[in-house]
Formats: sequence, structure tokens, C-alpha cells
Amino acid sequence: MANLLELRHVSKTYSRGLINAKSTVALQDISLTLKEDEPTIMTVAGESGSGKTTLAMLLLGFIPPSTGQIIYRGRDITTLKGEDRLAFRREVQAVFQDPFAVFNPFYTVDHLLTVPIKQFKLAKSGAEARAKMDEALKAVGLRPEDVLGRFPHQLSGGQRQRINVARALLLKPRLLIADEPVSMVDASLRASILETLRNLQRDHGVSIIYITHDLTTAYHIAKSIIVLYRGGIMEAGDVDQVIKSPQHPYTRLLVDSIPWPTLDQRWGSDTIKAREAGGSSVGCPFRTRCPMAMEQCKTQPPLYQIKPKQAAACYLHAEHSSIAAERLSDLLPVKSELEA
Repeated sequence: MANLLELRHVSKTYSRGLINAKSTVALQDISLTLKEDEPTIMTVAGESGSGKTTLAMLLLGFIPPSTGQIIYRGRDITTLKGEDRLAFRREVQAVFQDPFAVFNPFYTVDHLLTVPIKQFKLAKSGAEARAKMDEALKAVGLRPEDVLGRFPHQLSGGQRQRINVARALLLKPRLLIADEPVSMVDASLRASILETLRNLQRDHGVSIIYITHDLTTAYHIAKSIIVLYRGGIMEAGDVDQVIKSPQHPYTRLLVDSIPWPTLDQRWGSDTIKAREAGGSSVGCPFRTRCPMAMEQCKTQPPLYQIKPKQAAACYLHAEHSSIAAERLSDLLPVKSELEA
């Protein structure tokens, strides 16, 4: 079975300063595999500074890893050139957080859609280009006659974000990196955009890496989840198991911070300590904030497999067997428990 994407022990470290150089580990030893013929939706979750956006930039080839390899269809993406790099750019697309930033206010929606068609030579005539634009817009739930010919300020935030998805769909991608795609959209429009992404995976065979801090949307859209904190994997597995029965103290605190819809049900009963400046460079990255930290947390815990589709990097589960980083993908189902 061929692999669409592989991350092999990928880390990213940023350095600043010339004389007294300081380094910050943004991502640490991430291994991951997505199968070519098993399109799925996987969430990468965590608070600000956890390494989510760094992972997105690495996957898109915008920045190189400090160590490790990112393999797309058998090729290291840092070595791609010419037609191979153009194919990668076409097949790996992104939808970013801000639906306003993508648009030039001086151009109509048509311009955003015709640029990739011309750049990648997707149509031989204007009529064919228009047909492809119409098809992509309809696929994301928009009527072409409602949006084509209009300027960005004449559209809602939800319409703009769906147009961004349509632009990516035009290129018939194999992988979509969705970085906080609904965080700046009204709550009333989030469900329709999430449904659009789900349809892309189901109907068009697009694998999606959904990056978010919002566990509520992650639960509704994803099949599997990876929880990051300061570049390290805290917990991973089937999204239904991880959200309903979190096993790492950090994941529990994230879940506990979700407000309940009823006023008589408490939320936030466990206090998350304020992040300490600099933090610890050794051991579990969460230990300085963890209410259950132990002496042994001063050394980095491995991932312990707690259930067939759930693992946590925490010594609280040391009675379970540990798994190697490269086996992480074995715990990430392409379907959630609800669909299996």
C-alpha cells in the first residue's frame, strides 16, 4: 500500500541571536504516515505555541525541517525541482485562518480562481476555465452567479472561506492543510464550512490535516487526533476516545476548558497554570504546568499505548507498553469509532 505522506522523525528548531544564540524547539521528533488510498481527516490540536502552524509550514514545504525527512509519494520534498515541485504545489494545498488575507480587494473573485487555472494550465479555453470554476464553487455549496464578478468586501466571511476551499479544489489536491479554517468565521457558518471539508474527503478523496485549538470542531470533523504541546506529542488516537476519555493531564485540561451549554454544569474545574517563560528544556514539556507532575517527569516519557487506538506520553501510564515514534500512525484510524 503506497504512502501519500510520511514524516520521519521530523524536528524543527529556531535559533536567534549571533553571539549568545538561543534555540527554541518548535517541533520534536514527529513521525506520521498517511496512506494514498485511505483519505482521512486528522486533527492536530493544541494551544498557541504548541507547534501546529510550524507543522503546517513544514508540510507545505515553506520551511525545511532541522532534522528528519518529509516524504511525499516517495520523494523528499526538500529535493523536489522543476515539474516534480510544481506537481507537489498543485497536489498539496492549504486553507488558512484568515479568509480576508487571501483576497486582493482590487480584484474580483474571478481573479483568485483564474490565477491557479492559468498557472497550472488546467484549461485550454475561457469556457473550460469557467466550467471548472463553476464546478468547484458548486462543490463547496456556492452558486457561481452569486459570487463571480463580485469584490471581496461584497461577500461574507463564510463565502470568502468557502471560495478559498474552492480555489484549492480546482487543483484536484491529494492533501489539504487546513490551518484554523473556521476560527475567524461566525459560529453560524462554521458548520457549513466543516461540512464542506468533510465532503471533500468523502466525495473527492482528499486527505485533510485539520489544525485547530478548538476541540469541539475537531471532534465533529476528524477521524483521529494528535495533541501537541511545545512541539511534542502529548496524546494521540481515535478522536472519539481521546476527547471523551483523555488520558494525558494536558488533554484533560484542554477538554475541561470547553464551556458546557448548561449553566448548572461546571467547566474549568481544573486550573491550567500560567505558562512559565522559557519553560523546561528537558523532560516532559508540560511538567512545569502539570498538576500531577512527578520526579520522573524530569526525563522525557515515551508514548504509552493505553488502548488499541489511543496513546499518551505520560508516566501515569507506565504500566502499559511504550511504542516507537514511527508506529504512531498505527493508532490513528482513517475512520472514527462512530463510523467503524
